[in-house]
Amino acid sequence: MLWVPGTLKPVANKWSWHHLTNVVWIDQPVGSGFSQGTPTARDEADVARQFLGFWKNFVNTFALQGYSIYVTGSSYSGMYSPYISSAMLDQNDRANFNLTGMMIFDGLYSKDPVARDIPVATFVDEWKTVLPFNDSFSQTIQLAADQCGYTDYLRRFMTFPPSGIQPSSLPGQFANNTPRAECNLFFNIYLAALELNPCFNIYEISSRCPLVFDPLGFSVGTNFLPSGAGPVYLNRPDVKAAINAPVDHEWEFCSSTPVFVNNTDLSQNSGPGSQPVLPRVIDATQNVLLGHGSRDFVLIADGTLLTIQNLTWGGQLGFQSRPTSPLFIPYHDNSDFANIAGAGIVGTSHTERGLTYFGVAPAGHFLTQDQPAVAFRGLEILLGRVASFQETVPFTTDRNATAQPVKSTLGNGTFAALFLGAQREREVQALGKNGTFAGIGGTAQSLGSAVVTAGAGRVGDWRGKGGFLVAVVVVGLGLLL
Repeated sequence: MLWVPGTLKPVANKWSWHHLTNVVWIDQPVGSGFSQGTPTARDEADVARQFLGFWKNFVNTFALQGYSIYVTGSSYSGMYSPYISSAMLDQNDRANFNLTGMMIFDGLYSKDPVARDIPVATFVDEWKTVLPFNDSFSQTIQLAADQCGYTDYLRRFMTFPPSGIQPSSLPGQFANNTPRAECNLFFNIYLAALELNPCFNIYEISSRCPLVFDPLGFSVGTNFLPSGAGPVYLNRPDVKAAINAPVDHEWEFCSSTPVFVNNTDLSQNSGPGSQPVLPRVIDATQNVLLGHGSRDFVLIADGTLLTIQNLTWGGQLGFQSRPTSPLFIPYHDNSDFANIAGAGIVGTSHTERGLTYFGVAPAGHFLTQDQPAVAFRGLEILLGRVASFQETVPFTTDRNATAQPVKSTLGNGTFAALFLGAQREREVQALGKNGTFAGIGGTAQSLGSAVVTAGAGRVGDWRGKGGFLVAVVVVGLGLLL
């Protein structure tokens, strides 16, 4: 079933992954969703060890030995999924941990500045019609990006092929890896965006007021529920009974209980994120997909590409060629208005040495919700049913075999890197006197800082043992802004 925010009720989900394989939705680490117990994890290695213990028990309980396993996740699962996948490979136990591939949507793979502060000025420049800041604030953004070293960092390292290994010490930071006040661009821009649009959605920047009712109680990162809405969907007694959830446990979209001791993931805060283990998973499986929505502000797509350009796998550093290939989604029947989804070229995809990156133009942070057909196609590719995002064959579930265009006519993709280093120099103009649209002056956007807690943990169910593949969907805590 599917219940999208702003819609009346749940509907049968045409794009549910159980149409392609068995799916196990898992609330993890301990402390998230309906998970039980006291959090004891200090880093991603702890999370992986705890997960593997659970998974082996799950395999034994349901006699799933030898099944192919595909680990998928989103958001902070850019940390969880690679460490869990790498730990599975380290077991050298294909009966219980037969890892065959991994796919992550809008993930965090590095320290926060790589995914936020460093690429945010370019992001704002590219989305100036959605973020129409006045001249003085726009100038402040660009000057800060230049003075904090962010512009130079992008110019040096957002290149294809890579110019070299990125330094462990990031620009604009204090010794403890927190940004200097003047370099805290992400939060400063976030506050300014809220002045322009009090319903500004860091997960989908094109969202406007009013706040949309979310049955899971997470409207634009708030806990807004309209009067009379009742409890969030997963806390309804009938829903808990249907999914055998603990009746005495309150489900939260974003856990109020820290899932790491001292609320600090040492692998991300002090270390290099999931970069140490990602190459291992790519080389071992030759089947890793990393996707990102262009309208995601909480984690910016260029941060994913910066991470890729700092990874060494298959004997080479990063992508050797700039992503330009089309991301094609097959045309299909859209007569069921409850399951309408886009088709055609919806972004850019690129594959080298077992790693596929795909950037989705009409999607935000919740890519699978914004573009379910893209996620569905991605799973077909992960499972080996379709070769790539450039194939023009229908969905493998399309019994009508809808006609598709000729592959050679697709052309290039429509979204890749916003900043292209030496291939695209930013023009810095003198600002301070013009308006933001059609001669209308803007208003002041102030600088400042804020801390907001957000999350991305949704729970589902296991759809039985029929079929021959298992996809493990890892869903846990979201992000700390």
